[in-house]
Amino acid sequence: MPVPVPQQRAVPAAETTHGADLTLLVIEDDPAGTFTVPELPSAAGTRVRVRTARNLTEAGRLLTDDVDCILLDLDLALPTGARADVSAHPDELATLKHILRIAPRHAVLALTAENDAERAAEAVRVGAQDYLFRGELDGRLLSRAIRYAVERKRADIAQHQLTESRLRAQENARLERGLLPTPLLQGSDLDFAAHYRPGRSRALLGGDFYDTVRTPDGTVHAMIGDVCGHGPDEAALGVELRIAWRALTLAGLCGDELLSTLQQVLEHERQSEEIFATVCTVDIAPDGRRAGLCLAGHPAPLIARQGRAAHLLPYEDGGPALGLLPHARWPRRQVQLGGSWSLMMYTDGLIEGRVGPEGTQRLGQDGMVAMVNGQLDRGLGGEALLEAAVTQVQELNGGELTDDVAVLLLERDEARIRGRGRSAVRSRPGSATPASAQRPPL
Repeated sequence: MPVPVPQQRAVPAAETTHGADLTLLVIEDDPAGTFTVPELPSAAGTRVRVRTARNLTEAGRLLTDDVDCILLDLDLALPTGARADVSAHPDELATLKHILRIAPRHAVLALTAENDAERAAEAVRVGAQDYLFRGELDGRLLSRAIRYAVERKRADIAQHQLTESRLRAQENARLERGLLPTPLLQGSDLDFAAHYRPGRSRALLGGDFYDTVRTPDGTVHAMIGDVCGHGPDEAALGVELRIAWRALTLAGLCGDELLSTLQQVLEHERQSEEIFATVCTVDIAPDGRRAGLCLAGHPAPLIARQGRAAHLLPYEDGGPALGLLPHARWPRRQVQLGGSWSLMMYTDGLIEGRVGPEGTQRLGQDGMVAMVNGQLDRGLGGEALLEAAVTQVQELNGGELTDDVAVLLLERDEARIRGRGRSAVRSRPGSATPASAQRPPL
């Protein structure tokens, strides 16, 4: 006669809370009929409901989500269909392994004879939460074992999920860190610094991207861009555009020709036609005193020259963002940098934070320029300048910025470069010391 299935509320296995009723599924077939489930006392208001199954086929029908724990007789035979999965060599724990496969989220208690302690211990090593001996079974012991097994299973599941989450986070961190650029500036007199802060929670990489390379002719090329949106697809597209830009730059492309080709990459790789990207490129001449500037819908860089306040480079001749117009053009504008300077390129996450007591206004480019000038007056430069800028923007915003932020800084110190050149001349073998260098200081 089939065992009736009680109508229970659906509670995921091993996720019951303290004080809630528990359901025990007993899977046991005693031909002599000597085994009975002892009466289970209530503890702290918790009742244990019991279902019984005489074989694994019947247990499969009774094994619903509201079952919290399984009491399995290790001597129970496998059903015919399951025997095909077992090796030709006999396995004393084949039944237990079958249950663990079909009920991975349920707590399991192994039931065996008193003289079978070794197999009982092996059952726990295989995956059961605990074991019980038939002859020593009473209601209080079984009730306590059920609660222990359920809590241990919950802890095991939580630990497994935590471990998986940590491994996934580590893999994502390694992947995203590997996708961040490594500037190629060997042989350049310029100093480089960058700061990156994605808007997505727990992410290392956002839709903003940047890169800097030095080509064999001595020109330093720098780029910064922003893919619209903040998800992982936008981050992946940003990486593709950055890698494409580096390849095109090293292949000799520059200005309008480079951006036109980059737009083709964007059009082929984007998920929808609504996706676009803003880009700013700068190519600095080998002497470091002048540069070409191209803007594709992107904010203009900020430049600070020695003895002068920082200000924005010209931005009237910029072109549209990539992906908006199929046959757009991006004119390259020549700008004079001077001898010593600092050039800061950034994405709009740095200027779109809110300011003011009510947070009704955006910082904007003018606010950013004033803020950076204040930090330059304090003597900040390099990574310290970028870190201070991003931190102050966040403080003005009154909390975390929702947009990605990328900032890079290129600096040239002409006095240091000249001093390095004089040191090289003095240390060159066979070189004579200039007469002027032999005079005592005035």
